[in-house]
This record gives sequence, structure tokens and C-alpha cells, in this order.
Amino acid sequence: MPRDARDTLFLLAVILWTVLPHVGHLPPWCIALTGLVLVWRAHLAFTNAPLPPRWLPIAALATATALTLLSFRTLFGKDPGVTMAVVLMALKTLELRARRDAFVVFFLGFFLVLTHFLYSQSIGVAAAMLVSVWGLLTALVLAHLPVGQPSLKQAGSLALRTAALGAPIMVLLFVMFPRIGPLWGVPQAGLAGTGLSNSMNLGSVGELAVDERIAMRVRFPDRSVPGQRLYFRGPVLTRFDGVLWTPLSIDYPLPIRTDPLVTTGAGVRYEITLEPASLPLLPLLEATPDAPSLDGIEARRREDLGWALSRLTRDRLRFTAVAFPEYQLNQGTLTDRQRQQTLQLPDGVAPRTRAWAEAFRARPDLVSATPAQLAAALFRHIRTDQYTYTLTPGVYGEADSRAAIDEFWLDRKQGFCEHFAASFVVVMRSLGVPARIVTGYQGAEAPDGEGWRVVRHSNAHAWAEYWQEDLGWVRADPTAAVAPDRIFSSRNLRPTPGFAGGALATLSPDLLPQLRSLWESLDNRWNQWVLNYSRGQQLDALARLGIESPSWQDLAKLLVLTLSGLALVGVAWAWWDRQRQDPWQRQAAAVAGQLRRLGLPALPHQPPRQLAGEVREKFGPPGEPLAALLMVAEHQRYGRAALARPSRAWLATLRTEARRLLRTTSPR
Repeated sequence: MPRDARDTLFLLAVILWTVLPHVGHLPPWCIALTGLVLVWRAHLAFTNAPLPPRWLPIAALATATALTLLSFRTLFGKDPGVTMAVVLMALKTLELRARRDAFVVFFLGFFLVLTHFLYSQSIGVAAAMLVSVWGLLTALVLAHLPVGQPSLKQAGSLALRTAALGAPIMVLLFVMFPRIGPLWGVPQAGLAGTGLSNSMNLGSVGELAVDERIAMRVRFPDRSVPGQRLYFRGPVLTRFDGVLWTPLSIDYPLPIRTDPLVTTGAGVRYEITLEPASLPLLPLLEATPDAPSLDGIEARRREDLGWALSRLTRDRLRFTAVAFPEYQLNQGTLTDRQRQQTLQLPDGVAPRTRAWAEAFRARPDLVSATPAQLAAALFRHIRTDQYTYTLTPGVYGEADSRAAIDEFWLDRKQGFCEHFAASFVVVMRSLGVPARIVTGYQGAEAPDGEGWRVVRHSNAHAWAEYWQEDLGWVRADPTAAVAPDRIFSSRNLRPTPGFAGGALATLSPDLLPQLRSLWESLDNRWNQWVLNYSRGQQLDALARLGIESPSWQDLAKLLVLTLSGLALVGVAWAWWDRQRQDPWQRQAAAVAGQLRRLGLPALPHQPPRQLAGEVREKFGPPGEPLAALLMVAEHQRYGRAALARPSRAWLATLRTEARRLLRTTSPR
């Protein structure tokens, strides 16, 4: 295959690799157009056919611009900008008539690499883009080797060495370049997660329970924090319309009116790395009284003990906080409005359960029971009346949605946490006890080697709170009565694995969990030390170097001094490198010197083939050995098997032959 065709196909392969991760973000017409152009350009390279006339790429660009406007209603912004960049790079391959055209494609490729981080900054995307950078550098090296037949391996090795030389400076700039508040970093729109919702019906939390994505990571200095204390509080759901549970207000941030919070005992310090979520809230450990420090975002505690953010964020949040597991919320008396809201049950909802609750309260041992005693009695009922904790309870309320609680509580008795929490609250309200549902996350996996415990969306949980005059709001988790392992040991229910997962589990039950744990541990290190590398970590590094009370000014000074030192090293290297010559140039100079002794001009621009012709013309048959040696140099320098550097033995042979020719022959 001709070199031009090979180099073009390699460049097209690199472009395809660079564009592929964008497929999920591009309009279908853009994917189709880009694929068509790249395939067509590959066909032209294979067949050595001429490039299309200039009007065709221009017409395609105009069409793409119109389609972009039609798709996004604008040419500005992230998505239309990336779409146009992909189209421009694809169309530019149809204009590879000169080296400068190739350079435009290279640098468009480098720009496109950067655009991937507008959508995702995961370690997988970073690794794929490193391959793209290497491929583009290799193509750039090939463009700077216009003669001969350099192999892809040779060009790729040179590109890799060049990148390795620049890597220390890149790492230095990453570690030491001052972070400037929220301007540093790229919005992680691609990380936008789902997770907790501000509403719940029977089955909604169960849908999250099969989601194995990570919601957050938490780390405690004391790794022995028991699972039953790991309640991460989310939306509190008070209003019930017979089907859907919602907060008293669904506007975020909620109105702030902090009720008295009394904490006792020692606080538990913890560190959280929170993944992006769909609600502007912080699922903090119960009970966290003080706001964590977040750059550029305000966190405020609501009256229901939840934490609201001033705005929705698509970035990972990393912060530390202190929780007090022993707490009392809102000691005192509920207002009439609060009592009405937390006792409210729509007419006609769960009539059989409400009748059951009246009969339950009429039991002699419960006639004068306190709310705590009623809750304990309900827990005993759940433990002893054959209730089942399951991910697949079936659908409740198909015939009448307002009878779903009746079907669960009195008939089938199979459900997930939201079934137990919702039914418990309905029964408590029927008993005259104010109650509400709390959603969030409960439990976490065992700590890894660095102490991080993973909380997944499958740890999503719903529990209840009831009101007692002398204590305030008291947590009650009915799931603990039917599935204590779920609460005390964080043993979540798992969906039935698919065919492949089941086969792997049969061969090695621990293989998939081990592989997932290994990947997530690597991903966590990437998040902590790369994506979440902050100004605080930079200053900590300066402190370890012995700088007392470091500031960003100290960081900037150290960076300037270091870069200045590296610049001096670079100048010294350039001066030393200038003293060296290309080995082929040294060989050409030596050959020219020998030929001039023979009376030949041996001009600098003459290649070995032309010099061989002049030797034959001047010396005839006696000069044939010398001419043959010059043709060997021609093939070594410009042939398919071109050498990286000339042979010293060849040069010695040429000098010997030139001296012999000078002694034994005379010019014609």
C-alpha cells in the first residue's frame, strides 16, 4: 500500500476512535454524515481516486449548519458546538491536499479530545482520550517525516517518547497551578445522576433498589460505626393523596424554620464524596446539625432535619461533617396545623386498614398506650404475622389504587421498605398519632483499604417517624422488624442475575463482586486525587514541603521558580542538541568530502542517486563499485526499509573505495 494511503487510513482510524465516545451525545444525522464522510474518504485513499471538488464540502457544511439549527435552535452552546466540531473535522478530511490541511485536522482532533470532558470526566473517557492523543501525535510525526517509508511503529514510538518527555511538566502544572475557586474544573453534566425523588408511591423505592450505581462514598475515622446508625436523611414526605406521598412543599430549597434540635453524646466525624443527584439536597447522616463547607453553594437545614442546597449541582461534592446519632428533634408541642398535616388521610383510602387500626387500639393492653408502645406493638405484629420482605411483591391497587395499603397490610403481606413505611404511617395516623415518611439511604458496604464505604442507589430506603410529646419526632423503621439484616448488616436484596451473571456466579461467586470492587476502588482514587484535587490539597502539599501557613501566593511563587528552572534546563538541552547533527547529514558531508577529492562538485542538494550517476559518467567501469555504494545509501535513506541512522561500516567502505579509485584511476 502506498505510504500516502496508509497514513490517511491511520488518521481516519484515529478520527473515528476520537468521535466514537460522542455518539450518545450527537444527533443521528451527525453520526450518519460523519460515518459516510469517513468511509468515503477511506475509499478514496484505497483507490487513489481524486478528492471531490471544493463546492461539495462547502455544500455539506451548509447543510450541517442548517440541521444543527434545526436540532438545537442555536449554533451556540455545548451540544451544537460539539456537533459542528465533529462535522468540520470529518469534512476537512476531504480537503487533505497539503500538509497544512493535515495540520488543521490534527488540531481539530486535539480540540475534539477536550470536548469529551464536557460530558464526562471518568477514568474510562480519560484513558480513551489518551489513546486519541497518542494517535494524533503519531499522525503528526508522520506528517513531519515527508520522505522515506517510516513505519507506524517507528512514528508511534517517537510520539510516545515525546509525550513522555512532556508528561512531567503536565503533572507539575496540574499539581501546582493555583485553583481559582469555582472557575476551575469543567461542569460535569455527563454525571447527572438520578437517585432520591421528592415523591413516593408503592414500588418507587424498589425501583432504586436494583440500581447498583454509586450514590456516595462515606469514610469515618472510626471504621466500626454500626450499620444501624447509617441513616442518610433525604426528603421527608408528609402529604398523602391516597396514592402519592409528597413533602409539604416540593419547592427547593424549602422554607427554612429550624425547630429545636438537641444532640447528646459524642459526635461522629465523617467525610462524604457525593455523586450528582436529581435534587438539590444533601443526604447527610442523621443528625448533622451544622452545615458543611461547600465552595460556592449554600447548604441550609430545613425544619424537618433535611439539608437543602441553594442550587442544583451537577458536580461531585466532597466535604466533611459531624453527626450526632443520639438526638431529639422538635421537643415541645405540635401546632394545630402541623398536627392536622401529619394526621391527614384522604377519605376512602385504606378503609379496611383504618378499621383494623381501630380494633387494634381497642385491645385492653393498648387502650392507654403511648405512641412508643403502639409502635412497638405494630413491630411485634409485623414480626409475628408472616410478613415478607421482597423486591418483587407484585403490583398493589390495580383494581382500586386507594385500596393498595389494604391489600398489602391485610392480604398479601409482601413488600419492600416503602410498603412497610407507608402502611405503618397510615396505621399510626389511624391510631391518632402524627406520623410521616422519611426517605434517604440506609447502610453501606464494608470499608475498603482506605476506609471508604460505598453507598449505592440500592441502599435507598424509606422509614417512618412518629410524634411523641415528650420526645418530639422519633424514628421507627418497620423494615427492621421483618428484615433485621437489611438494617443491621446492610444486606440488601439482590435481583435475580441474568444468564451471564448467573453463569459467572456459578463458576466463581466472588468474581463479579471482586472485579466491581477493584474498578470502583480505582475510580474512587481517580475522583479523589484527580477530579476533586483542590486548593486545600495543594496547600497541604506545600505544608508537607515545610512551608508554614502556605497560601496561594506561595504556590504561585513555587510554580514560577520551578517553571523557570525547567526553562533553563530546556535552554541548555537545546544548546547541546544544536551541537549535534542529523547522522544522515554527517554522512552526506563525509561522502561529499570524499567525492570532491575525486574532482566531483558533490553539491549539498544532490541525492546519492545523482552522485552515483556523476561517478559513472566521470570514471566509467572503475567507478562502478563506488556508484553501487552510493545506490546502497539511496535505498537505506529513501527506500521502503529506510534505516534510522546510517551504517558506520558502510561509510568506512566508501572511504576505502574512494581512496582506491583516487590512486588507480585518472579522470577521463
